[in-house]
Amino acid sequence: MRPEEKNVLQKQIDEYMKLHPGIKIIQLYKETEEMRSGYIVAAIGGQGPDLIYGPSDQVGPFADMEIIKPLENVFSKDYLSHFNDKALITYKGHLWQLADKLGNHLTLVYNKDLVPVPPKTDKELIEIGKKLTKDVNGDGRIDQYGLVWNYTEPYFFIPFLTGFGGWVLDSADTPTLNTPAMVNALNFIADLRDKYKIIPGEADYDIADVLFKEGKAGMIINGDWSWSSYGNAGINYGISILPLITETGKYATPMVAPKGYSINKNADEKKLSEIKDLLKFLMSPEKQLETALEVKTFPSRKELYTNPKLTSDEIFINSKNQIDHGIALPIVTEMRAIWDAMRPAYQAVLGGAITPQEAAKQMQQDAVKKIKELREDYVDPVGRTIVFVIFFLAVIALLFFTRRSLAAFFKNFKRNSFAYYLLLPAMIIMIAVIMYPFIYNIILSVSNMSLAHINDWSIVGFYQYAKVFAEPQFYEFFLKTIIWTGTNIVFHVVLGVTLALLINRSLPGSGIFRTLLILPWAIPQYIVALTWRGMFNYEYGAINLIIVKFLSMSPVEWLKSPVEAFMAVIITNIWLGFPFMMIIALGALQSIPKELYEAADIDGAKWYQKLRSITIPLIKPVMIPAITLGVIWTFNNINVVWLVSNAGEPSDKTHILVSFVYKAAFNLYRYGYAAAFSVVIFLILLAFGLTFLRRTKATESIY
Repeated sequence: MRPEEKNVLQKQIDEYMKLHPGIKIIQLYKETEEMRSGYIVAAIGGQGPDLIYGPSDQVGPFADMEIIKPLENVFSKDYLSHFNDKALITYKGHLWQLADKLGNHLTLVYNKDLVPVPPKTDKELIEIGKKLTKDVNGDGRIDQYGLVWNYTEPYFFIPFLTGFGGWVLDSADTPTLNTPAMVNALNFIADLRDKYKIIPGEADYDIADVLFKEGKAGMIINGDWSWSSYGNAGINYGISILPLITETGKYATPMVAPKGYSINKNADEKKLSEIKDLLKFLMSPEKQLETALEVKTFPSRKELYTNPKLTSDEIFINSKNQIDHGIALPIVTEMRAIWDAMRPAYQAVLGGAITPQEAAKQMQQDAVKKIKELREDYVDPVGRTIVFVIFFLAVIALLFFTRRSLAAFFKNFKRNSFAYYLLLPAMIIMIAVIMYPFIYNIILSVSNMSLAHINDWSIVGFYQYAKVFAEPQFYEFFLKTIIWTGTNIVFHVVLGVTLALLINRSLPGSGIFRTLLILPWAIPQYIVALTWRGMFNYEYGAINLIIVKFLSMSPVEWLKSPVEAFMAVIITNIWLGFPFMMIIALGALQSIPKELYEAADIDGAKWYQKLRSITIPLIKPVMIPAITLGVIWTFNNINVVWLVSNAGEPSDKTHILVSFVYKAAFNLYRYGYAAAFSVVIFLILLAFGLTFLRRTKATESIY
């Protein structure tokens, strides 16, 4: 839920708790993907919230994993008859979700002050867009666009695919992406940007949203979740159904996805009646009407459709028209693979890397491959036996080689048992938060845990490791990870040590400079990454404004091209990481006896001779462990890569190993594969750490 919806829900929850003093209800908010992955982990472990709320497309995976309850046994047929049929989300013969809001759909939102009458066809859309797209202040940059929307994401592209007669799946849930409709739709989006120039050259969701709210765009394609925020921003807005595609005579048709409640399979049966009562309260006509009027969403109770407060509202009338012109979002789990397959090829077309024909073909091939991976059902009794034999031999070998240490431990325990009891809490915590997850991950890495075996997984040997090394992308992303890590560490160390040498001197205002230089490391990475992403925007970002205004160079398409996007991610992380090395180096510099420099001065040593013979050798014991930590942190730093590149954009070309394995685990539910992948990453870093520390002799004294 967006903030306005959460506030309305909390108000209704508070009202319910006043009416039922013995009941306490906690509302826990998570972002969509974080909520889904967190809920899956919790529910599989027998825990999690009693109620889970979200769009209908999560029903397929949750039902396949058997982590939500069928609702046909919870609510009577008479009660369910009061809801719109589209609010009853069924899958494989069972009711899994009861929706309180219909829609969650895209429409054309227009600024009435700029667009008095919305376009009815794509040709009208283009003509209006051309008139509105202009350089207002004459500085050579477009200040106002006819149309903006998050067109780089496949979900926002779907209406034009349907407008040209295409769709994503057939009745057998087989991908239908390699079609003329796909090619025509891809060409149409590219033409809007490159031929007609009525949309920005680069626009993610936030950029498009801000442009419309600031009155710098006449129209935006966005969902019902956004409408009230435009009114709050002072925009005199209206909504209209998406235009007709004149070439096909079909309307641009969005996906329609209800949002509603499911019940956790682990919900206490004793609490089920209370959960049912709460849902009936929240889903009552009065509460749905209250929510609909406040946040402009479309209710699911049929008796509200004749309510004068709704039937007289232009927004609700047009929203219903768009819902009637919509197609239900498939709730099958295969849609996870469809989105994953569409995104890279679609963005490659927008980046000019491939043609629409090549993109359609690639989408289809990738979708078929990913669905196969998603539904993979693999069992290997021989592999399981091999793993158990290796484990048994490893335990025997461990006991043999540590027999003397174990004997000494038990002997010492008898003499100093009290000391060991004092250590027990710390040992329990270390076992719980380090050893257990580590061992469990290794076990998963030799298992077949995936969507097909989420509850009945078994040991299958080293199949997942073979899959990791057989994946061509592993080597591509491994090379990128080496470049990413090496470049970052070089700049972190060089900048950190250089700045430490400068601020180690007794200079006026050195305390202020120290504080300013530490700020990049002190600010949360999430905020920094999103800020830098905005700064790299092609048209409105600060980086390009500086390049154009002060360096008289052409703006760089930082986030549209794979090379430039990867450079943008590296630049962001360099800015984030150098303060850590600077502080470590500064601490090491301040521990060097001044007498050594005084003696060098008496001998007539130059600054570079003192740096080579005194400074570097004496800070080395501190810097080498810091560099080792820096390599490990940077190698595994998913935050910056994920946020600046928006999950690997463009075309999944900015991934490093850790972001690729995250996507494998939580987009396609390949948990065994992801576990094996993470073990490989661990072994790479372990080998590096031990080798680097040994060869640099970092632990040896320099005296």
